Amino acid sequence: MCDIVIQGACGRMGHALAALIAERDDCRVVAGIDAAQCADLAFPLYSSLGEMRETADVMIDFSLPEATKGSLPVCAEKNLPCVICTTGLDDEIKRLMQETAQKTAIFYSANMSLGINLLIELVRRAQKALPGFDIEIVEKHHHNKLDAPSGTALALADAINDAAGGRYHYVYDRHDVRQKRAPDEIGLHAVRSGSFVGQHEVLFAGPDEVVTLSHEAYSREVFANGAISAALFLKAQKPGMYNMRDLMGAL
Repeated sequence: MCDIVIQGACGRMGHALAALIAERDDCRVVAGIDAAQCADLAFPLYSSLGEMRETADVMIDFSLPEATKGSLPVCAEKNLPCVICTTGLDDEIKRLMQETAQKTAIFYSANMSLGINLLIELVRRAQKALPGFDIEIVEKHHHNKLDAPSGTALALADAINDAAGGRYHYVYDRHDVRQKRAPDEIGLHAVRSGSFVGQHEVLFAGPDEVVTLSHEAYSREVFANGAISAALFLKAQKPGMYNMRDLMGAL
């Protein structure tokens, strides 16, 4: 049995995660963490991780960057492994993650969907197979999403750039630039509208042909299921940084 604490328990992802865990017999939620208060949870709720009295095996963090930043030192102190699903993290928080990983296991992915992480592997291969093709990434999310471009779009761009030896630079907006497209750029475009859960499309455009690789999430359950799989994986790991490539290699 894996005892889980959910940070961001009152949010939409927190509720989706709690509902899925309640249907399983290999894990359970022992507590929730959220600065907001909600009365519809079947487990104790605390405003911060430091207040929690229960003992947990893993924390799953679907919160905000400031909450992630505040909880990481506590995870290090409690030797509490953490699955970080929060997006929009800055360099300072990422450095703190690396420091925390010296004391406990940290799992980080910009997107917890197994399908998206397969797409990341496919775009690596496509870049090598399609040299000289122009690359554009279009992502669509609901109108409440705060960060743009999405962390997943950046992860896709980074995967392509890594496969190419770092030769690309990113262009986020062309409305005030009147010049020919550079061959070493990746265009990233964000749509914020309606109730899109998450849609990502990568276009490799060459002479007289276009290859499109895409993924669309229809519900938040795909992210919650990925987070649960990561938590079960992380419980058995030594201190260090882990990601979806590690998880997919273990499946």
